[in-house]
Amino acid sequence: MTHSDKPTPLKSRSSGPLTGKVRVPGDKSISHRALILGALAVGETRITGLLEGEDVLNTAKSMQALGAKVERTGDFAWTVQGVGVGGFAQPKAALDFGNSGTGCRLVMGAVAGCPISAVFDGDASLRSRPMRRILDPLEKMGAKVVSGGEGGRLPLTLQGARDPLPITYKTPVASAQIKSAVLLAGLAAPGTTTVIESEASRDHTELMLKHFGADITSVAEGAHGRRVMLVGQPELHGATVIVPADPSSAAFPIVAALIVEGSDIVLSDVMTNPLRTGLFTTLREMGASIEESEVRGDAGEPMARLRVRASKLRGVEVPPERAPSMIDEYLVLAVAASFAEGTTIMRGLQELRVKESDRLEATADMLRVNGVKVTVSGDDLIVEGRGHVPGGGTVATHMDHRIAMSALVMGCASDQPVTVDDTAFIATSFPDFIPMMRSLGAEFS
Repeated sequence: MTHSDKPTPLKSRSSGPLTGKVRVPGDKSISHRALILGALAVGETRITGLLEGEDVLNTAKSMQALGAKVERTGDFAWTVQGVGVGGFAQPKAALDFGNSGTGCRLVMGAVAGCPISAVFDGDASLRSRPMRRILDPLEKMGAKVVSGGEGGRLPLTLQGARDPLPITYKTPVASAQIKSAVLLAGLAAPGTTTVIESEASRDHTELMLKHFGADITSVAEGAHGRRVMLVGQPELHGATVIVPADPSSAAFPIVAALIVEGSDIVLSDVMTNPLRTGLFTTLREMGASIEESEVRGDAGEPMARLRVRASKLRGVEVPPERAPSMIDEYLVLAVAASFAEGTTIMRGLQELRVKESDRLEATADMLRVNGVKVTVSGDDLIVEGRGHVPGGGTVATHMDHRIAMSALVMGCASDQPVTVDDTAFIATSFPDFIPMMRSLGAEFS
């Protein structure tokens, strides 16, 4: 049974000031990678702060199915006994990733370097998403797609390479998923695997590979790009990973606090990796009060305490080169832009069209149905802010957790309540979103 079989609608209405201190869930990107690299390492990996949403739990189950020993030892605490690079076992059943494109695509890369075959599957949303641009470089490395849908859609059977080849690959778009899949496959290949990006994407895989003992270097390539080089066939060693709080999850209470008059909240241990903080940069340009303190780090990932206070926002233009550092946050940025004074232009959002839904059109629909003037022009989103949002609309989530959360944030300050048609999918990334927001003072019913 899928989530959509039992829709759980919810209404969000204007509240008093949001106040309090919270820690949002562990970063999803780091959680996926800690499980996968722990499974490819030799020895024990200890993970604290793991995001225990459905997406990450499905990755944990896939690592178990591939032969690693994965155990939950406490709240958000897990251990992984790895099988070593190239050591995955043939899974007995399909690997089901539910709604998670990240988990599916990264594990495709890890499997591509092993002499096994695996069936990859997911829910209706994930089955609709093309995988071809992940599969293209993996096939160059020796993996083969035995069966699959049009455009590499799931369910798909991938035969890993018996003798994987190192390649030099230039990604067609800035995508941490493409880069990560190639690097994970390259672990099992002799020689050096190189990925070239014209626009730098998130570097979590590179940082964590280094943390687990890989020989990996990254240098500038052109004005905005990176050249990443991985020496294959290392012996990765088990490691300790502290997962920082997810900046993509933090985005929702942050924007809510900015738009609800009188709000003053604190979020602890939020990741501040500069390749993930495009939203914070943009909000500050709009006039947001976001203060950092208590900066520290683990496994190469910086984190900080953030204090956020309600602010008068103004419209800005967001350059296309910022998109890779905030691709998941444009939905809630559009909400902030709706409450700003003036026009906000978000450029170069083509990647939003191939997420859990066509997020570009879905975001525009979310705003329009609540009285906001918005235009989609090519791959640009143009929001005409008037300092307030009429609200009163019902938002179609299209089985997309970020649309659901963004719409609920909008309702926290809109003139009339905002209704979300289904909030079940929020559990894939932020299981405690609704109770956490209520603890800050949000009115959901």
